[in-house]
Amino acid sequence: MKGLFKPKPRTPMELVLQTRDLLIFLDQNTETRERKRDEKMSELSKQILEIRIVLFGNGQAEPNPDACAQLAQEFFKHDTFRLLVACLPKLDLGARQNATHVIANLQRQRVGGRLIASEYLENNLDLMDILLPGYEDGDIALTYGAISRECIRHQIVARYVLGSEYMKKCFTYIQIPNFDIASDAQATFKELLTRHKSTVAEFISANYDWFFQGYNSQLLQSPSYITRRHAVKLLGDMLLDRSNSSVMVRYVSSLDNMRILMNLFRDSNKTIQLDTFQVFKLFVANKNKPPEIISVLVTNRSKLLRFLGDFSIDKGKSDRNRKREDEQFEADKAQVIKEIATLEITSERSCTDADDCEVES
Repeated sequence: MKGLFKPKPRTPMELVLQTRDLLIFLDQNTETRERKRDEKMSELSKQILEIRIVLFGNGQAEPNPDACAQLAQEFFKHDTFRLLVACLPKLDLGARQNATHVIANLQRQRVGGRLIASEYLENNLDLMDILLPGYEDGDIALTYGAISRECIRHQIVARYVLGSEYMKKCFTYIQIPNFDIASDAQATFKELLTRHKSTVAEFISANYDWFFQGYNSQLLQSPSYITRRHAVKLLGDMLLDRSNSSVMVRYVSSLDNMRILMNLFRDSNKTIQLDTFQVFKLFVANKNKPPEIISVLVTNRSKLLRFLGDFSIDKGKSDRNRKREDEQFEADKAQVIKEIATLEITSERSCTDADDCEVES
């Protein structure tokens, strides 16, 4: 008999509206009775889980595309996204994780061929002003960080963030002492600087001076090994991207930049040394090297050639991709050695402060 009285499944519209009512209750927080608040919180957690099941399926059945589209449409139409973001700090860990999965899924939902999350965020860009400063709050940092990266998938959002004061704060967030938060901030920073190529190229070109001043001094020269490792790898990814070709030429024409990279060769970590080489080779390959760069390379030629001659990739697990990487590295290294070995100073300008950019034997 029990099975005859199962409650009728709620429609996506009902789910969203009921969830919205509970979020409004939580956001206003006017209930003084603790038991009543706990009941509402428990009900909200169940609602969020139910929404997640609609979007992802229950493990036995795949999600229904029509139900997903309807849920997404209702979710954004009634501004439930903003309410959910505002209430996330008040949710327990399980509900918070489910909400993060729901928000991530909704970013990809199309209704009538339209990516409605992108349209919604275009008119609600101020939400990023709530999400991104979350790195300053250890309790919510990872949740807001994950949601921020999902929102940055939309080019309009990435452009807004790149043009905001947040970009300068990134350098601080990446160096937060808490390892998990710093790593999450680094992941968001990387997403911003690699996903939307043309937008990133415009941003870096327009903000070159302050951006690389902060990047070089705070990240590449950070006392933290983790920060240096991520920074030099990301730098290589940015400079080697064709969209950033003009930025790359400008960067590798600076003696100060090359001095920083040459000093990174001194790092005891082999991964940092290898990623540094991927950037350093661009300075050497530059066909229009400024005289001061040529002078430094010639002055340090013997030490550089000795260092590069002994420089190799640690042999680990062998597979086809690794073999190709090893071969490419050896070919690049041979070209760099050849270029440095044949360099000649063509002007009377000599290296100044050469000791600052020497590579240890």
